[in-house]
Amino acid sequence: MQLDITDKSLLRLLQQNARYTTKELSEKLHLSATPVYERQRKLEKEGYINRYVAILNKEKLGIKLLVFCHVKLKQHERGMGETFVKAIQLLDEVMECYNISGEYDFMLKVVIADMPAYQDFIMNKLTMIENIGSTHSVFVMGEIKTGTAYPI
Repeated sequence: MQLDITDKSLLRLLQQNARYTTKELSEKLHLSATPVYERQRKLEKEGYINRYVAILNKEKLGIKLLVFCHVKLKQHERGMGETFVKAIQLLDEVMECYNISGEYDFMLKVVIADMPAYQDFIMNKLTMIENIGSTHSVFVMGEIKTGTAYPI
């Protein structure tokens, strides 16, 4: 499926606010509701839209610490990497995990209440995962830009 200008506009609008009604979207796109509804369903079916989520205020939830944790594995055998990946997916504190190049193998985005909670996370959850050789934590002092919308 090739995206046209209307599809791209629809995706931009949904990234801004996924709660727009079909009527609101149709007004913004200058189309009637039925074609907008059909386009949106087609974009979902084709996999352009994975899901709809609410973005929460982490401070109100008591999450005060954002950490980027770099992880180096002891061994790089296929099974060991898969074990790590499966274990990371079970940790709620890990918001994102990337397999990276360079000195470390993975970079984790960890959100947690505070420093004692992070220490507990490192000691009792993360380092309990088999095959972790070392970790390096970078603590975020302030968020300058946080986005959820991809450039289209």
